[in-house]
Amino acid sequence: MCSQTKAAALMANIPRVDIDPSGVFKYVLIRVHSREEGDDAEIDIVRGYAWAEYHADIYDKVSEELEKGGILDCECVGGGRIKHDPGAKKIHVYGYSIGFGRANHAVTTEKLKDQYPDYEVTWDNEGY
Repeated sequence: MCSQTKAAALMANIPRVDIDPSGVFKYVLIRVHSREEGDDAEIDIVRGYAWAEYHADIYDKVSEELEKGGILDCECVGGGRIKHDPGAKKIHVYGYSIGFGRANHAVTTEKLKDQYPDYEVTWDNEGY
């Protein structure tokens, strides 16, 4: 019998980072929790897309997909902006979300560095 919960198995397959391949766009940092009794597993994921007019657009779409089935629960822990320049291999994280507040850009930056190990990834709290 496997001791891994359904939630942990689902979380293991969630990409930690999914952002547009280039440009400047809004992003959100989402904490995904297990809804299973006695399971306090959680992960943080980064999602950023140019199609989103508001940070909530990204959160609503991602949380709806992840919460299907009732095993996972999502919480937006902040937002900001990402400038992704694949030509220069640079990603810069900055700003905040009016609706969700400022994400912990240090956490976001570490996740981006894992996903883009050959990039220069920087952040600051300046700008909107």
